[in-house]
Amino acid sequence: MADFDVTVFGAGPGGYLAAERAGQAGLKTLLVEKQHIGGTCLNEGCIPTKTLLKSAKLFHACKTSQTYCVGCENVSIDQKAVVARKRAVTAQLVAGVKAGLKASKVKTVEAEGHILGRDGDGIIIEAAGTTYHTKNLILATGSHPIIPNAEGLTDAMADGFVLTSTELLELEEVPETMVVVGGGVIGLEMATYYAMVGTKVDIVEAAPKIAGDLDAEATAVIQKACEALGMTFHLNTKARTAINGVVTLDCGGQLSELKCDKVLLCIGRAPNLDGYGLETLHVPTEKGRILVDEHCLTGVPNVYAIGDCNGTGMLAHVAYRQGEVAVKHIQGIDDPMRWGCVPSLVHTEPEAAFVGETVESAKAKGIDAVGVKLPFQYSGLYIAENENGTGIIKAVFDKKKRTMIGVTLVGGPASELITICSMMIENELTVDRMKSYVYPHPTYAEIIKEAIFAAKL
Repeated sequence: MADFDVTVFGAGPGGYLAAERAGQAGLKTLLVEKQHIGGTCLNEGCIPTKTLLKSAKLFHACKTSQTYCVGCENVSIDQKAVVARKRAVTAQLVAGVKAGLKASKVKTVEAEGHILGRDGDGIIIEAAGTTYHTKNLILATGSHPIIPNAEGLTDAMADGFVLTSTELLELEEVPETMVVVGGGVIGLEMATYYAMVGTKVDIVEAAPKIAGDLDAEATAVIQKACEALGMTFHLNTKARTAINGVVTLDCGGQLSELKCDKVLLCIGRAPNLDGYGLETLHVPTEKGRILVDEHCLTGVPNVYAIGDCNGTGMLAHVAYRQGEVAVKHIQGIDDPMRWGCVPSLVHTEPEAAFVGETVESAKAKGIDAVGVKLPFQYSGLYIAENENGTGIIKAVFDKKKRTMIGVTLVGGPASELITICSMMIENELTVDRMKSYVYPHPTYAEIIKEAIFAAKL
């Protein structure tokens, strides 16, 4: 029976990075993955979606190129080629992850892992018929799409009428019509792709707004842009059934029907907890997730849980950070998870990103907050590159501390710019310090400078 300092269950973003960091620290490390190295993010989520969106955005740009005085004729998109490119991108990145694990001297077993119990100061696990003894166990088991117990849904999924994002990413023909059930990040990004390549998309969302926690004003900008692509939104509405090419909608008790070729079901994800033997160690769970502290340590000594399985923030970048936090704690380094500066992204067209507080959330916490809202047109580069753009920045400042505490961006490379804002917030830079930086010109980042100078503190 082989001995390891660290064993990781799950090779998604958090798991494979935790394994790499442990190996790089000189810890003897075992990584166990039952399905795909790279996890959902790399194989069926973040990366494949963005690969498709790149093709769609180029296609859409060509179709609307006359706005920028460029003529494009007979522009087409090849769905089979797009999917093939997506597979190639994924394969390249998976190969890179495997190479990184090998370089970090991590032993990888591609099989399902099971916890057998404790043995002295360690834990016994089994994978592919072999038992292993490990001092520390990091659970990075990920999550799965939530599938409701709805009439006819099992048959509709079996015949390919209803799909999750996993199946949709493999679709080699563009459907004429699609209903997207769920107006969160996954639903909006996939809806954006298909709307851009010619599908008539209807989005059904049970909440009164789309895009989850995104600021309501920013959400309105995103929704208007999506509607300009031809999408139709059904808010405060639930999908009751999806049978034989028809989706039945319920809006406050008022029933209606939508005919479509495909249905994308994306109403959320749930942690993967079953089948790993968590009960043998009495790992504490609550409402379907593993409970952890700020070091990602469960209530069981030497057992950690990172990423989606602990339900604290189902984002790949959260999983990455939590993997590092757990490995550092194993090494005796105190570097806890900090939640105040975790950014969120929506890769629609335009992009949106946010981090920290809104004026409303800050005031609810008793902070004397002041907000600034500016159109992205304050950036010269934005005007040059975005005809009739509707982008905005909303920045929030602590009046007493004279620091930035929150930012929402819609437009430009919002997903890249939010990192700058996160660092400013995390380091509690004063307004005077932020004003003193040299912001290169012309850049989209100048919108951040403009918001800082506009703050009345």
